[in-house]
Order: sequence, then C-alpha cells, then structure tokens
Amino acid sequence: MKEMIKMVLVLSLFCGLSGLTLSTVRRATSERIEEQVMTYVQGPALAEIFHGYDNNPVKDRKTFDLPDGPVTVFPAMKGGKLLGVAFETFGKGFGGPVGIMVGFNTDGATLVGIGTTTLKETPGLGMRLAEPEFRDQFRGHSTQSVALTKNGGDIAAIAGATISSTGGVAAVNQAIKIFQQIKDKIHATWTS
Repeated sequence: MKEMIKMVLVLSLFCGLSGLTLSTVRRATSERIEEQVMTYVQGPALAEIFHGYDNNPVKDRKTFDLPDGPVTVFPAMKGGKLLGVAFETFGKGFGGPVGIMVGFNTDGATLVGIGTTTLKETPGLGMRLAEPEFRDQFRGHSTQSVALTKNGGDIAAIAGATISSTGGVAAVNQAIKIFQQIKDKIHATWTS
C-alpha cells in the first residue's frame, strides 16, 4: 500500500511540474506566436487587398473593443495619410470557419477588396474562394448590398461551392456591420 501511495505522489509531482513548465513556455512565447500569425496569415491577405501603401499594417494595428469582442484593425497608409483599413471576420464554410480579411476605404462606402486568411474547404471547389476570380468581385463594391446572385445581389458564387461562397459573403457582411460600429474610432485613431 505504501509503495502505491509513493508511486501516485511521484507521478503527481511529475505531472504538476510538466504542467507548470508547459504553461510557462506558452506564456513566454505567446507574443511571438501572435506576431508570426499576424505576419504570415494576415500579412499576405492584406497584400491581396491594398496596393501602394508604405507602412506596415501588421505593426501599426490597433485593437478596438466591441460588445461582441475585440476587433484588430490593420491600417494601410501612404505618406502618413490613411488609405483604408482592414480586419478579419468569419463565415461558416463547408469545411469549417472561413476567415476573410475585408478592406474598406476611409469612409466605408466601398470595399477595397478581400483576402482569405483561414480556409479548410474542399480542394478545387471551396478553396477557389482564395482565387482572384472570386476575390476581385469585391474590389470597389458598394457596402450597401453585398449578396450572391441567387439572393438578388451581384456576387457570383463559385460553381459547386455554394456553402463556401455564402460563408465568404456572410463574413463580408459581418465586417460591414462592424465597420459601421467602429468607423468613428478609426478616424479618431489614424486621421487626427
């Protein structure tokens, strides 16, 4: 009986020390991991949206608190003047969440474009959400009515990938709503 209690105590000590070590490593590397995600996931999506900016949107990002949670906004600037902003929203795709980076001009009346950040869709079908043929439909599009053609809009869905297309458009519409909530904060932050 004594041997079993000793074995349980030693095993508990090892487990406790392992857990403490893992949590310490996670805490120590979390900022670096976040920076890598911003640079290698959000960065390429921002490059698909904005052209001709001279700042680093990833480094100049700001987070705004909303009732539904924080939103990280990436500014594109040239010569110190704000060209537009972008942030990521999600829609429901066939293979899981579809992350879309949505870019807005400074007044929010038109979209600068979209870029894909997270995508686990069917290869050859839903994965075409990231291709220019789908993305370019949003460039310069009014924020008043973004909808698929089957719903009376002018965004053509990807053939065979209606769920993915619907998820992408839903993410864009969610971003439009969020932009309306934070546009005053955006102007106060980067145009003052």
